[in-house]
Amino acid sequence: MNSETLVASLPRAVISTLRGQPASDGAGVKLTRVIGQPRLPDLDPFLLLDEFGTDKPEDYIAGFPEHPHRGFETVTYMLDGRMRHKDNHGHEGVLEPGAVQWMTAGRGIVHSEMPEQSEGRMRGFQLWMNLPARDKMTSPNYQEFGGEKLPVVERTGVNVKVIAGSLDGATGPVKQPATDPIYMDIRLDAGVDFALPVPAGHSAFVYVYEGGLSVGESRDAATISAQELAVLGDGTEVRLSGRAPRTRAILVAGRPLREPVARYGPFVMNTREELHQAFADYQAGKF
Repeated sequence: MNSETLVASLPRAVISTLRGQPASDGAGVKLTRVIGQPRLPDLDPFLLLDEFGTDKPEDYIAGFPEHPHRGFETVTYMLDGRMRHKDNHGHEGVLEPGAVQWMTAGRGIVHSEMPEQSEGRMRGFQLWMNLPARDKMTSPNYQEFGGEKLPVVERTGVNVKVIAGSLDGATGPVKQPATDPIYMDIRLDAGVDFALPVPAGHSAFVYVYEGGLSVGESRDAATISAQELAVLGDGTEVRLSGRAPRTRAILVAGRPLREPVARYGPFVMNTREELHQAFADYQAGKF
């Protein structure tokens, strides 16, 4: 076996784990903050990961009224419920169960995300991804796909919805050359082993939202339970094994930008001066 073969199958180990913290955002929407909390402020290029999930309308009904963004991307993945989004550039639509919206805020956008329901379950994730300095002032853009547009890979005891990246010849519809992201929703049965490639050098994490699984080589695998995130070390492959009758998890990876980050609320730039300019532009109605 040559060195290239060894590198090609280097499994990633778990280097840290953490649980999300209760939080609220928007007009009081209750959620769990996983990335963006004190124990894990960011994971380049990831700035934030929130999980939201409740059957109580009072936890989500106030939604996220109009608010600005500049300099990064927001990724909303709906599991249950319906969310209407609208922005100041005329873009509007409804995210249905299984849909994903990958919004590039770029130089500036003002948008709202409001529940399109007054009862029932609202559940999903929002991920924030940084943009490189060269793209922070690009035109706003949407990549929006219903669940039927997301390819699914099935193996015995495994079901993978591919949002970004490729697996077994199936390629997710989301494209972002700057960070070359991988975003997969994985369903795994108990006792089933599953491995998938992740490019060396990418930052990567696994977040379990139902059940439990182990990550890594069998002799030193780490067990991850529901509502727990595992930060992965470097390597070229992620090995998972189901540890519950039905486990669901997201695997997310992206090329780190390794650039300075100046961040305040809804603006993520490279310098304090650029942050001040973002505030000035927003107040002047230039978004």
